[in-house]
Amino acid sequence: MHIVQKSGSRIVSIDVLRGVSLFGIFLVNMLSFHSPYFYYNPYEWWKTPEDIMAFSWIDVFVQASFYPLFAAMFGFGAAMQYEKALAQNKRFMWTGIRRFLFLLLLGLLHAFLIWPGDILVNYAVCGFLLLFFLRFSGRALLLAGVLLWFIPALLFGALLLLSVLSNPYNAVFWTDIASVSESIAAYGSGSFADVTAQRIIDWKNNNVENGAFWLQLTSIFPFLLIGAGVFKQRTLAKWAENPKQTARLVLVFFMAGLLLKGVPHLLDPSNIAFMYIQDLLGGPVLAAGYAALVVMLCTHKKPLRVLQLFVPAGKMSLTNYLVQSIIGSLLFYSYGLGFYGQITVATGTLLCVTIFASQVMASHLWLSRFNQGPAEAIWRSVVYGKRRKNK
Repeated sequence: MHIVQKSGSRIVSIDVLRGVSLFGIFLVNMLSFHSPYFYYNPYEWWKTPEDIMAFSWIDVFVQASFYPLFAAMFGFGAAMQYEKALAQNKRFMWTGIRRFLFLLLLGLLHAFLIWPGDILVNYAVCGFLLLFFLRFSGRALLLAGVLLWFIPALLFGALLLLSVLSNPYNAVFWTDIASVSESIAAYGSGSFADVTAQRIIDWKNNNVENGAFWLQLTSIFPFLLIGAGVFKQRTLAKWAENPKQTARLVLVFFMAGLLLKGVPHLLDPSNIAFMYIQDLLGGPVLAAGYAALVVMLCTHKKPLRVLQLFVPAGKMSLTNYLVQSIIGSLLFYSYGLGFYGQITVATGTLLCVTIFASQVMASHLWLSRFNQGPAEAIWRSVVYGKRRKNK
């Protein structure tokens, strides 16, 4: 399962990274599938040692560390398509616009009719911006991405720390009792119209209100630039050619990432400033560690077989992402089985592992007969006006 980065070739480690990222994102998303995660302090909400341990594990090793990785893979793919178009003497701009317009419409339907934690709308908006940057060199893209991530994160983190020092009351992430009650009433026992109305409220709160749009922009767009730069610089191939250096990168990124991710747990897990440092600074650093680790393992003479299991899921990442939301809504919302607010973190985590394992098997079976997932096939058909032949 060696890494390959050539024009027109499938890069195996990218599919592994997409699959691993999809699983990590699902572990975090599961919390908001089955409970009002947007509005409560987890360390007030969950009481048992098992749930606190399960959440702490997710908080340190998973939370905010896989969406940057997935976003980088999105930028990586866009840069790959861009260079492929250039090699064929074609313009990519209108193709890119069609790609991201489809993703935007799909994301809006997903957010308002299935699950409000949608990330596709954010990717589409950032994708439109990315189109104006793809002509730059890989080095420029990497530098711009790192600066656009690090400088706002550092400045905002410093402002939060100053706010906390000046008024300790602002330091604590308080549970929003009113919003929690409204979420449980709508998702747990409301009509489909009630659930849809609540989805719209939740989506606006997370993407529009109180500067959320700019926070989303600065926490996603930089990683699209970084992913595009990684492709143009052939960074993954360079990592594969220098396993000892890559191993050192893994060690550095993991040590720095885990130190930053552990700040709230070492000091105060409910402190907003510490939580911000954990997610916006520690999350991406640990993501880089995961990326380097996957590349290193994929280029080993005897790669771990478990990594190969993520390949089909990664190839069908859009389909699997949407299916996860559909399953989650049918399991927990009132128009399905109605288990919203009734299961623990530990149970939700086991359920997540079971569902993802089923998706891995289903993806393998699907790709044994078809070249791509159903959502990917529709996306390609809309963008290019043609379908790929099945196997």
